[in-house]
Amino acid sequence: MSHPSYFLGIDLGSSSVKTSLFDSDKGNTIDSITYPEKEMKIVSKKKGWAEQDPNYWWQCIEKCLITLKNRNNFDLVKSIGISYQMHGLVAINNKGEPLIPSIIWCDSRAVEIGKNAEKEINKDIIEKHILNSPGNFTASKIKWVMENDPETYSEIYKVMLPGDYIVYKLTGKISTTSSGLSEGTLWDFHTNSISKEVLDHYNINPNFIPEIVDSIGNQGDVTDEICKKLDFKKGIKISYRTGDQPNNAFSLNVLNPGEIAATAGTSAVIYSVTDKNIYDPNNRINTFLHCNSNSLNSRNGLLLCINGSGIAFSWIKSLLKESSYKEMDLKAEKVCSSEGVKFYSFGNGAERLFENRKIDSHLIGLDFNVHSNEHIIRATLEGIAFSLSYGIELLRRFGVDVNTVRVGNANLFLSKVFREAFVSSSKVKLQLYDTNGSEGAARGAALGYGFYKDEKEAFQKLKMISEINPSKEDFYAEEYRNWKNILNKLN
Repeated sequence: MSHPSYFLGIDLGSSSVKTSLFDSDKGNTIDSITYPEKEMKIVSKKKGWAEQDPNYWWQCIEKCLITLKNRNNFDLVKSIGISYQMHGLVAINNKGEPLIPSIIWCDSRAVEIGKNAEKEINKDIIEKHILNSPGNFTASKIKWVMENDPETYSEIYKVMLPGDYIVYKLTGKISTTSSGLSEGTLWDFHTNSISKEVLDHYNINPNFIPEIVDSIGNQGDVTDEICKKLDFKKGIKISYRTGDQPNNAFSLNVLNPGEIAATAGTSAVIYSVTDKNIYDPNNRINTFLHCNSNSLNSRNGLLLCINGSGIAFSWIKSLLKESSYKEMDLKAEKVCSSEGVKFYSFGNGAERLFENRKIDSHLIGLDFNVHSNEHIIRATLEGIAFSLSYGIELLRRFGVDVNTVRVGNANLFLSKVFREAFVSSSKVKLQLYDTNGSEGAARGAALGYGFYKDEKEAFQKLKMISEINPSKEDFYAEEYRNWKNILNKLN
């Protein structure tokens, strides 16, 4: 009797770490753990700052893996895949220790540095080579450390993205990927190499950049110490690594031009795959290398992000002292509408959707004699859904044909009100699949390991739960129009 082949997926978010043990023969997850139970804290020492401790990420991952190991046979695990929160900066010294907390994706401190760089770097380089303004991405964060914390900067040995750090903790090997460098605006799409122009402009030491490995494929062996601690077989490898948004798309089998994924976790994202090098002069849409891009098949991801999504719903939950998200969803369904209350979820740093400006979050139209928690919760769900639809309008103006969007049955897409508001206001067909980020990372590990011969085989058993089409009765048309009219005044 042959033993099953297991693959392990680790999804490092900014709210929690989720790990999944994936049975590649059955094509599904057999066990998963999320830690911590409450959202991970984002430390904001100053307005616009957002930091997390990379050592705490690792502690959370260890807790997840030890719990999974105690419940399952880790001797059957063949390899590991990593998904991680994008655009962050982890700076380590020559001992591999983080010098400062990670400056994470939603931190706004480097916005002005990016704006200045956009004016100073040759326009042709931005439009045809890096396909983005340096903005508030990892390269600009490195420059911020150089200018504001020179003592720390002088001790830097390597700079990493959050996922690179986790791979280092597992393998002892310092590496990155071309996809990861592209999300930090450190990649030249024209020459398919590290952007010399960005490094030169910011005066970043090129030796800071780690060795580049493939996103899908062998990225190094897990150390003997960790194998012993977690009962892995010696020689287990990391075989997949990518940012959370390309990984969400990968999880949903969004791999080829014209296919579109969405997510509504801590942030909300629309992600469209293309084989073209596309540049948005207003920097609202960003182009990054997709995780399956290679020399034979060029694949880029057009990413449109709204920073405040699940974090806004979490904030409302805390503010209203609600017991659970499930209860909140039920309360939203109890009322037919928000009765004029409008919510704008843009309170989580500078928004690329508004050209890297902070327009803050707003709750508008409250009447103390009319409105209850139910109306506020419904307005919040609708407002976040409308923000995604607003982004889809922008993609359509940009020439992207948005008809069908694939999502995992998770986060805000668990909410009936949210789904209906999104489908109605965006006029898209919504397909819900039985998957998540950590399962996607595990499936990616199986592909990178060679268990699956190709992408088609890897997704053969992926299950679609349901398909929702826009209703002929446009219940949200006027609500969405009114929401947009107020938004235009706010920004």
